[in-house]
Amino acid sequence: MVTKKNTNQTKDIAHYQRKFWRIFFYGMGALALFFLFASWGLLGFMPSFEDLENPDSNLATEVISSDGVTIGKFYNENRTSIKYKDLPKHLVDALVATEDERFYEHAGIDGRGTMRAVASLGTSGGASTLTQQLAKQLFHGEGSRFLPFRIIQKAKEWIIAIRLERQYTKNEIIAMYLNKADFVNTAVGIRSAAKVYFGKEPRDLSINESAMLVGMLKNPSLFNPVRRLEKVTARRNTVLGQMVKNDFLEPAAKASLEKEPIVLNFHPESHKEGIGTYFREYLREFMKNWVKDNKKADGSEYDIYKDGLKIYTTIDSRMQQHAEDAVTEHLTNLQKEFFIQSKTNKNAPFVNLSNVETQKILNQAMKSSERWRVLKAQDMSDDEIIKSFDIKTSMTVFTWKGEKDTVMTPMDSIRYYKHYLQSGLMAMEPQTGHVKAWVGGINYKYFQYDHVGQGARQVGSTFKPFVYATAIEQLNMSPCDSIIDSPFTIPVGRHHVTETWTPSNSDNKYRGMVTLKKALANSINTVSAKLIDKVGPEAVVELTHKLGVKSEIPVQPSIALGAVEITVHDMVAAFSTFANQGVYIKPQFITRIEDKNGVVIYEPIPESHDVLNKDIAFAIVKLLEGVTQEGTGSRLRTQGGGYGYERVTGYPYMFTNPIAGKTGTTQNQSDGWFMGMVPNLVTGVWVGCEDRSARFKSITYGQGAVAALPIWGLFMKKNYEDKDLTVSKEEFERPDNLSIKVDCWSRPAAVKDTTDIEQSTEEFEL
Repeated sequence: MVTKKNTNQTKDIAHYQRKFWRIFFYGMGALALFFLFASWGLLGFMPSFEDLENPDSNLATEVISSDGVTIGKFYNENRTSIKYKDLPKHLVDALVATEDERFYEHAGIDGRGTMRAVASLGTSGGASTLTQQLAKQLFHGEGSRFLPFRIIQKAKEWIIAIRLERQYTKNEIIAMYLNKADFVNTAVGIRSAAKVYFGKEPRDLSINESAMLVGMLKNPSLFNPVRRLEKVTARRNTVLGQMVKNDFLEPAAKASLEKEPIVLNFHPESHKEGIGTYFREYLREFMKNWVKDNKKADGSEYDIYKDGLKIYTTIDSRMQQHAEDAVTEHLTNLQKEFFIQSKTNKNAPFVNLSNVETQKILNQAMKSSERWRVLKAQDMSDDEIIKSFDIKTSMTVFTWKGEKDTVMTPMDSIRYYKHYLQSGLMAMEPQTGHVKAWVGGINYKYFQYDHVGQGARQVGSTFKPFVYATAIEQLNMSPCDSIIDSPFTIPVGRHHVTETWTPSNSDNKYRGMVTLKKALANSINTVSAKLIDKVGPEAVVELTHKLGVKSEIPVQPSIALGAVEITVHDMVAAFSTFANQGVYIKPQFITRIEDKNGVVIYEPIPESHDVLNKDIAFAIVKLLEGVTQEGTGSRLRTQGGGYGYERVTGYPYMFTNPIAGKTGTTQNQSDGWFMGMVPNLVTGVWVGCEDRSARFKSITYGQGAVAALPIWGLFMKKNYEDKDLTVSKEEFERPDNLSIKVDCWSRPAAVKDTTDIEQSTEEFEL
């Protein structure tokens, strides 16, 4: 018999069952609506199909050398994407084993892992798959800590993960994840991480190196190998253990690998470090203007810091390194001598200046300094700032032996840096205009003024070939024609001269009758003066500008001795015209630019024009060969300096191949130059202090043959020793049917006797 009590109990159970299922279905419906609203973007931004196809990658622009080496980057985030095929298998295995064991089994959400996480209330991990982590990286970052917002973000993360799995293959997801991961210390993405921590491409990583990088992903700041190597080593071993657990590694191999220490080759990729720093900064300035003139298809400008461009340059990374090493090697020695000589100079490094003049230079430098700018922005008065420059403070300074921590006043640091000899070097292939090496200074971190493309300095006797070229062209002269080296004066009124000009030779000696070849080899001033008097300074200026020199040149006879300021860049271009049979080619430093998809978006068109005929250009080359055979550049042929300067220039050059060149030294030896040429490489070198009044006391060490020529010699020696480079040792190409006599040791056919030669000479004597 069913009692009333049992009937009521049955009704209550049915009621609660109906209520449970009603709540369950309402809850499921609400959950479905929640995910539906999230997918529609009603709960906040959700990426569209196009966003998933082209996620915001924020890629660094790569600067790539002609030999395929990445020499620098422009970036907000130092990220350069690579494809899955460029990843080593053990790196992928380590990632899957550690971060998502069932990666190849799920479709974006790991159900088993999620249930485990829910059951343990998150104490066993959050169960985020690689795809979910990628969704987080790409579209909403770490997210909010506020629980309701965090739940919404988690739902969106799941939806995005599922869509990513539909959109991309598993391999593509792994590549995208590793390309997006932040490894700290300026390394974003696996390629940057491999380069920053180990100096390698990802494909060259060892198992241990891959395990270390994968271990960092859990918490890059905590597992930073630069700061916490012991923790990182333990984390690496955990990754190796996960690889064993998932059958990617044998236990015996793990035991062996765990014993190996982590060996870093740490090189943070900074704008101020690495090779070609001055060139890269010059390139950056060029790109700022380039993006304005070369827009995207939609009319917007490229962003060199996040659009992932690839700039293929003409720079050869090997030559660039040789050039930088040559500058360092020589100036380290020369700087020692400079400091030695400065010890006896109370106003060092300035020579022949009063205390007032010295202080004026230092005060100008003080007011141009970054420290002055910062303190001025803090509303400090000039007097307060000036006082602060006389207070000792801790600082790190540059030395040729590396950075040094010291204590000195900011004003003393200004004087200290004024002592340093600077240098500019550029090497160019004359037939193509391709710039192969560019050294704008001695250390970009401390000295950011570019002495190749930015700073013009007086060129001294390196200007004389332009005078000789004008004379050979206009007067039908040859290197073998003779002229008298004797005192010479240009009076007031001739060639715009306002004061009588009587140049003298550097040694105050006169040699009598000399050939043009000997005159240039020995850099005889009176001969250059006579030649410019004959052709006129206007003609020399016109030719110099045709040779690519952009500087304003005074129309005065004194330019024959180099009283002209020209950049290393323009000097190399001008001399290259002689090596290129009289054809000027504008220096090129970019071969092409590609977008992030590898589509070529820019290819420069070489600019060139004829300046001289082949015969005249070759005649100048032969004149310049005389400089290294028997003139001011002849020490390139000897072992060591040979002039008593062995501790500074004692390098065993011993070059026997044809070399055309010209030394240059300005008044008071403030600037030392050497322009050197072989058939397929023209290189210009300048050496001097930032201030012209900071210099050697005598010409012994300040002349171009001692200050600059050794850098060229070292640079070329390193190039010749590098078997991967093809720098010519051949003769310069001789034009067919050469009409100008250049072989001065053979008797000219048109001259019958000595009288004829003397009469020919008199035509050019003034």
